[in-house]
Amino acid sequence: MNSLKQAEKPWKQALYIYVNQYNQNRVDYSSGLKEQIVADLNYLVERGERQFRLQSWYAEREATPLKSETRARLQRILRETEDDVVADVRLHSVFYYEKRGMTHREDTVVGERLTLIRDGEAWLIVGIERLQDERHPLQRADIPGAGTDAAGREPSTPFMNGRVYAAGSSPRSGRYEREAAAAYADRWWDSGNPEFEEFDVDCTNYISQCLFAGKAPIHYTGKRETGWWYRGYVNKREWWSYSWAVSNSFAHYLNASTTGLRAERVERPEQLMLGDVIVYDWDGDGAFQHSTIVTAFDAGGMPLVNAHTVSSRHRYWDYRDSYAWNDNTEYRFYHIPDYF
Repeated sequence: MNSLKQAEKPWKQALYIYVNQYNQNRVDYSSGLKEQIVADLNYLVERGERQFRLQSWYAEREATPLKSETRARLQRILRETEDDVVADVRLHSVFYYEKRGMTHREDTVVGERLTLIRDGEAWLIVGIERLQDERHPLQRADIPGAGTDAAGREPSTPFMNGRVYAAGSSPRSGRYEREAAAAYADRWWDSGNPEFEEFDVDCTNYISQCLFAGKAPIHYTGKRETGWWYRGYVNKREWWSYSWAVSNSFAHYLNASTTGLRAERVERPEQLMLGDVIVYDWDGDGAFQHSTIVTAFDAGGMPLVNAHTVSSRHRYWDYRDSYAWNDNTEYRFYHIPDYF
């Protein structure tokens, strides 16, 4: 954050203070009262409710927050006048906590759009908009068996990208390489593999890539609403099966599949292994909106997960620190078999 601290423009000093508070709020829940730089009341209410929840959450986990380090990067300035500024900022937070004598590290990357106004000699942040959100609207492609995609297009008859899947339509068989799936997840947790399209809501596309890296077999049908497959960028369009890129369709595929990539539903997170999958229904209405992959375990044996959209590495599995979480949130735990 030094680039903002040393900047000459006064409004950048407000960003520096904001990032310091961002760090402090992960560890000290009263830090927001010390120097209030944020005047977005909706944000303050939401943050206060979240921090109240996190206090009991850490206690239940037997976890003690230690410190948070956030690197901020000013990505672009959308508007800048003498009296107001609108800017997009990328915040990479490294959070450390202790559990049963072991120190854990968790990484998250969020994008925010900040609106600042000048108040005399000072600057205030009057608007904070999250640019990536783990909660996203249900689209038609989320509905199993939908006859068209989210844009109303008819199902395609695509072909596979040979660079991604050279074996055509014959599925691979063999052992699921859990370590390889987790290693891929750690390699690409905060960026996209350039061989694949990266979506605005990228969580399930990322998970599918991780499973494929672990030698999960493609089920290529040539129809978007069936199978589990991905094809390359052709004729200025990107095509993939809904199950590859949409959390709800992915969950339904895992439920129904009996050959190739398949999974067993288990009841508890501690039954999961490296490379297994969790899907999230934020509202408890049966529609899954987020997907993660198990990449590590904490000192108590509970899963830590990686994800995209809000890029996360070794994050605690239940996501109660997410602004998308609420009391209605439900989970589905999928164990990928050792052999396909």
